[in-house]
Amino acid sequence: MRKFTAILWLQKPVHWSLIFSFASLLVSCGAGDIPIGVSSLNSRYTEEQPALSGNGRFLAFVSNRNANQQLLLYDLEAQSFISTPGLNRRETIAESPSLSYTGRYLCYLTSDQGRPVVALYDRALQKSQILTPSYRGWLRNPDISSDGRYVVFESARRGRWDIEVLDRGPTVELDIPDGKTVNN
Repeated sequence: MRKFTAILWLQKPVHWSLIFSFASLLVSCGAGDIPIGVSSLNSRYTEEQPALSGNGRFLAFVSNRNANQQLLLYDLEAQSFISTPGLNRRETIAESPSLSYTGRYLCYLTSDQGRPVVALYDRALQKSQILTPSYRGWLRNPDISSDGRYVVFESARRGRWDIEVLDRGPTVELDIPDGKTVNN
């Protein structure tokens, strides 16, 4: 007759260091460590397409907070959101943000009557304007120069993706740090 011996799970050779390491990893990566709320950078919603200003102070990104896709601007130094009245419109998709050096100008892709357009938000004036109202075809990937004068983007108006450079003109108020001179 065979002898039956009960082997408990704890009696099996186990690498306890692996178990404790895994347990500590799970505890340290808990969702409770992430600050979640109205004024925090991270939330429970999808946040994507980050863009950093040239001076590294401001962060623009696309978020699905409040069940609505919107562009948000965050001050990394003050650790708070910047109010951007007139930037986000209801039922309008905004994406691909780009910031000038001090974050005064925010260039992004949005839709106007169902077609994509490149828009520019001026934080000083708190206004948005469409930069490409007459472009036919698709646009993507806008980017603004550090001084805010030039905007580049991809355009498919000739049947293939081309790079377009838009000069906002020599009279545009440039985004430069205080005290720096402008060379024309």
